[in-house]
Amino acid sequence: MDWQDTGTVLVARRHGETSAILQVFTEAHGRHAGVVRGATSRKMQPVLQPGSQVAVTWRARLEDHLGSYAVEPVRSRAALMTGRLELAALNAVTALLVFTLPEREPHPALYARTVALLDLIGETDLWPLAYLHWELALLEEMGFGLDLSACAVTGARDGLAFVSTKTGRAVTAEAAGPWKDRLLPLPACLQSPEPAPAGDIALGLRTTGFFLENRLAPSLGDRPLPDARRRFTDLLSRQD
Repeated sequence: MDWQDTGTVLVARRHGETSAILQVFTEAHGRHAGVVRGATSRKMQPVLQPGSQVAVTWRARLEDHLGSYAVEPVRSRAALMTGRLELAALNAVTALLVFTLPEREPHPALYARTVALLDLIGETDLWPLAYLHWELALLEEMGFGLDLSACAVTGARDGLAFVSTKTGRAVTAEAAGPWKDRLLPLPACLQSPEPAPAGDIALGLRTTGFFLENRLAPSLGDRPLPDARRRFTDLLSRQD
């Protein structure tokens, strides 16, 4: 069994003295693991950093075996290491993908969104907004998408201000009435690609975080969300 693909390094964990078990989010084969021989060498260590874009060849005697990887660098994405916030975002992305994606199940649309996001981080001031929309895409891909198109109560498309914790649907301020304290915020940046202040993006992440923690995570078993996401959102909330 063998195939070739491109992908993004998620994590490399040491295996024995000189090897590593590498997890890559690949375009056609999803989150896929394999052993990399000589992973601790000076040549390979920079290639196997999380966020790196790589070309991989996977080989195994049988399809259900762990198999081994031959890895070639495509690009390093050095901008991901330019600051604490950028590095925290990278760690959140890779941790959430490892946490949520079933192994060896293709998710081409999410893969494309992930590559686009990682290419933006550190390169433009818009990347925190792109990260927020990436979390929306992750929820959608996993079957927990939010419906922010119209009010769940009145059908109105204007004046949307909240999100129902029960249905994941938008609600207007008027329709929310006395129940607004039980709803989640719906800042404009959750619906729009227009630039937004860090505070609004943090509000949006509070809403996506609720559904990640209370809908998606329980569907995957008794495991909490990765701490990497909390560290990123905490850092972002302290930005001016």
